[in-house]
Amino acid sequence: MDFTVKSYKKLLVALKDFGFGFLPYNVFHLQNDQDKKFICLRHDVDARKENSLEFAKIQHQMGIAGTYYFRTIPQSYDEKVILEMANLGHEIGYHYETMDTARGHVDNAYDEFVKNLEMFRKIVPITTICMHGSPLSKFDNRDIWKKYDYKKLGLIAEPYFDVDFNKTFYLTDTGRRWDGAKVSVRDKAMDANACSNPDFLSRSYHSTFDIISDLEKKDFPGNVMMTFHPQRWTDDKLLWYKEFFAQNLKNQIKRILIK
Repeated sequence: MDFTVKSYKKLLVALKDFGFGFLPYNVFHLQNDQDKKFICLRHDVDARKENSLEFAKIQHQMGIAGTYYFRTIPQSYDEKVILEMANLGHEIGYHYETMDTARGHVDNAYDEFVKNLEMFRKIVPITTICMHGSPLSKFDNRDIWKKYDYKKLGLIAEPYFDVDFNKTFYLTDTGRRWDGAKVSVRDKAMDANACSNPDFLSRSYHSTFDIISDLEKKDFPGNVMMTFHPQRWTDDKLLWYKEFFAQNLKNQIKRILIK
């Protein structure tokens, strides 16, 4: 079974065996040494924050540092969880969605963003942010930056603006699959910095085991960002099937929205 904690651990072992250096995004976005292998493990804490904490503990035990982006909703935001993750050596970021909550009013969205950012910064340092995709919303949370500049708030990077996806291979488990571009409304590398790298465009991985197979064959890019939604990964069979059927339904809805 894929999307289990067991399969996640196998993936981490394969990534380590491939020789990757693991960097949180606030460091990863600065590196430009193409002769070395670097990977950023990005985690969007959309729900079931306990799953994300379990991932953070597993990584810590393996000597890996990742990045965790938290929303402000109760299913995600938890000061104790945030502090525990930070103390494990992981980067904490803000997973913003204020264009949604402000119903498209950009000035209100910015004011709410600044307020939320300060709330996070009272707990841990925040230097990077990442938009929440909100597939059912008609608003794109990135549109706030058409008027405002996040770097004036002491923020150094946002993946959808500050990653060159021709040099960084991007994989996301959106849709509970690794080839979910057809069912992804906004979580696409092409949205911000169009990818034309033929090696990246020719690669398609459906399952985690497909990725592991290429890693074991030493046939994998050396500069990578992987996005995980830990609420989808569980060894609990009941929760696994619940997530499986729920995500399949969501994918059908998103296909309609995309059309």
